[in-house]
Amino acid sequence: MALDQSISSYKNLPNLLTGIRILAIPVVVVLLFFPGKAASFLGALIFAGAGATDFLDGFFARRHKLTSKFGKFMDPLADKLLVTAALIMLIPLGRVPAWMAFVIIGRELAVTGLRGLAAADGIILAPDRWGKAKTFLQMVALTCLILHYPYQTVDFQRLGIALLWVALIVTVASGVGYFLAFFQQSPENP
Repeated sequence: MALDQSISSYKNLPNLLTGIRILAIPVVVVLLFFPGKAASFLGALIFAGAGATDFLDGFFARRHKLTSKFGKFMDPLADKLLVTAALIMLIPLGRVPAWMAFVIIGRELAVTGLRGLAAADGIILAPDRWGKAKTFLQMVALTCLILHYPYQTVDFQRLGIALLWVALIVTVASGVGYFLAFFQQSPENP
């Protein structure tokens, strides 16, 4: 009986949306193996849809009080996996400079590690508006870079790189913010 209750606690709309985001990752990865407008367009569409689930799952979780430990762990992990997979796949295609991918992925790993360290000390480093802005900017920039090709008068590669620069700056700034918050709250801080 307890197992049924435990399993059913994972079955809610926000967790389903997080699962969809994770399942979209291999689809986007496979599509990026195929050059051409059609595969890039479909990849960008799926990536954008997966990115949109990030905002929807949080909305539904808060609005309907459906937060869970599983969701609190898996939601940010799904974002990181989606962004990391896209960045890595775009490097050999020449759509993203490797150093930019390294800085963004490095920040994600550092903040994830810091959150684990903080939790061990009983410190909660909750996501802030800069972290949410970072995720949004990364998703929009990567959608443009996956799309890549010009459509009408919009050069999505150039737009994507410009947005990735903005996302990079916000990513680094929000990472610094997490570290400052940790050191201010740390019990070892005099």
